[in-house]
Amino acid sequence: MSAPHSGFPGFAEPDPTPQQVIAGLRATVEGDAVQLLTPEGERVADPHWDPLVADVDTDALKSLYRDMVLVRRADREANALQRQGQLGIWVPLLGQEAAQIGAGRALRPTDMAFPSYREHGVAWCRGIDPTELLGIFRGTDHGSWDPIATGFHLYTIVIGNQCLNATGYAMGQRFDGKVGDRATGESTICFFGDGATSQGDVHEGFVWSAVYDAPVVFFCQNNQWAISEPLERQTRVPLYQRARGYGFPGIRVDGNDVLATLAVTRWALEECRTGNGPVLVEAFTYRMDAHTTSDDPTRYRLADELELWKLKDPIERLRVHLVRALGVAPAYFDGLEAESDALAVRLREFCAAMPQPGPERIFSEVYAEPSALVEAQRAEYLAYQASFE
Repeated sequence: MSAPHSGFPGFAEPDPTPQQVIAGLRATVEGDAVQLLTPEGERVADPHWDPLVADVDTDALKSLYRDMVLVRRADREANALQRQGQLGIWVPLLGQEAAQIGAGRALRPTDMAFPSYREHGVAWCRGIDPTELLGIFRGTDHGSWDPIATGFHLYTIVIGNQCLNATGYAMGQRFDGKVGDRATGESTICFFGDGATSQGDVHEGFVWSAVYDAPVVFFCQNNQWAISEPLERQTRVPLYQRARGYGFPGIRVDGNDVLATLAVTRWALEECRTGNGPVLVEAFTYRMDAHTTSDDPTRYRLADELELWKLKDPIERLRVHLVRALGVAPAYFDGLEAESDALAVRLREFCAAMPQPGPERIFSEVYAEPSALVEAQRAEYLAYQASFE
C-alpha cells in the first residue's frame, strides 16, 4: 500500500510541480511500501508520487514491460545453459525484474551504477547486451564492457564490497563539483541484497557516505532470503529504517511494481544529484528461483510461500494493466514473444560458440597501463606451461 503522504511540506497546491514534489518527498521516508500498481494490475493514484512518472504514457509502459519480458527470457535461457554445462554457474533474477528495470530506467547517462552479481536487468538498461554477461559465469572474463562508457561497473562477487566502491565514487563526484545542479548533477546508485546488509562493508559505506554527503542511492533488493537465511533472522526493524541511524532518509517501495520503483528511484537520484544524499531505498520483492544454480531453495523455504509471491509477479501485473486499463492489443504481446524467442536463440548460439581462452588470459587487463612485473610473470608462467607440451 502507498504511504500516507498527507501533511508534508511542498504539497499545498492541488497540482504540485515535480520540483515541489521532490522537495516534499524528503519527509515521506516512513510507512508502508510505495505502490502505484496493485498485484491485480490496478493503478493506484497518489498525488505525491504521480508527478514523478507523469511522462510515463502507454508507450513508455509498454517499453518497461518489454524490458522485463526480455530480461526474464535471457535469465531463463542462461539458467538452462548452466544446466546444460555451458556455464559454470548462473545467478537468477526471476521475480526481481521490476525492481531492476524500474531503477535502471531512472538513471541518467551521466549517473554511475555499481551492481553486485544479479543485476542483469540494470545491465540491460545501461546498454549491456546479455551476451556480455556470459563470460563472467563461464569463467572466461570479469566482464567485457567499459564501466565508464556504460555507466555500469563490473559485477562484484564479494558481498557488499560494491558499497564501498560506490561511496568512494560518489565522494569523488562531490569533490569534483558534479553535485548541486538539477540539470547537470550526477548521482551514483549501488545495488545489493538484504543479505549484504549484514556485511560490514555496507555499513562502512553508509558511514562514509553520510559524513561526506555523498550523492549515492543505496538500492537494497530485499528478496526475503540471504541464500537460506530469512529476513527476520537478519534484522529487528525494516531495512529502510536502518538509514535513520546513519542520518539519512530511507524509504520502502513495492519492488514488484515497476512504476513505483521508477518513481521512488527518480526521487532518490534527484535528492543525490541536488546535494541531499545519500538515500536508502528498500525494494520489497522476492527471489522466485534459487540464490544461484548451486542452491536448492526447496531445503529452506516452503512451496506455499513461493506460490503466494507468484500472485505478485511483476510482469503479470503490468501485463494485466496494459490489457484491461489501457487496451493494448494481443498483437503487441505476440510480437514480444517472438522477439524473446529470437533473443534466446541468439544467446544459445553465442554461448556455444564462445572460444576457450588460453592461460595467458589471466594476465590481461590486470592494470590499465602495461606492467613489467605482470609481463615477467606472464612469460614465466607460459614457459612453465609449454614445458609440459
